[in-house]
Amino acid sequence: MKFVIQRVKKASVTVDNEVIGHIDKGFFVLIGVCDADDEAVADKMIRKLLGMRIFADLEGKTNLSLEDVGGEMLLVSQFTLYADCRKGNRPSFIKAGSPEHAEKIYDYIVDECRKSGSNVQTGSFGADMTCEIINDGPFTIDLDSEELK
Repeated sequence: MKFVIQRVKKASVTVDNEVIGHIDKGFFVLIGVCDADDEAVADKMIRKLLGMRIFADLEGKTNLSLEDVGGEMLLVSQFTLYADCRKGNRPSFIKAGSPEHAEKIYDYIVDECRKSGSNVQTGSFGADMTCEIINDGPFTIDLDSEELK
């Protein structure tokens, strides 16, 4: 599983010219799922996401979590995080999870993140989306479940 976490001042997702998700200060998170991922892997990634201390404290040090700052989350499914670009110029996506499996795990992640008490907005799984963000920093973290302990 892969998360690309961006600390944002605001973010939104639009489908068919309609804004379906919008947040102010918080995390814009792209979520990639492979077929080997399950709820246990998702739980590990969610714990890391919710515990991430990347907001500035009063001394300007990145020491505060999403909860500490009352932040929000915008979660967007993104199978292209599993792009394999080793051969040629056209990426292969065979490492991405099947749509049925990925949607099940994505929905689980959304539900679990909502339990944190943060305002959680989402994209639309499988839709052609336009994402707008104002990255704060910029600050971007790439989490890969294969690299977490």
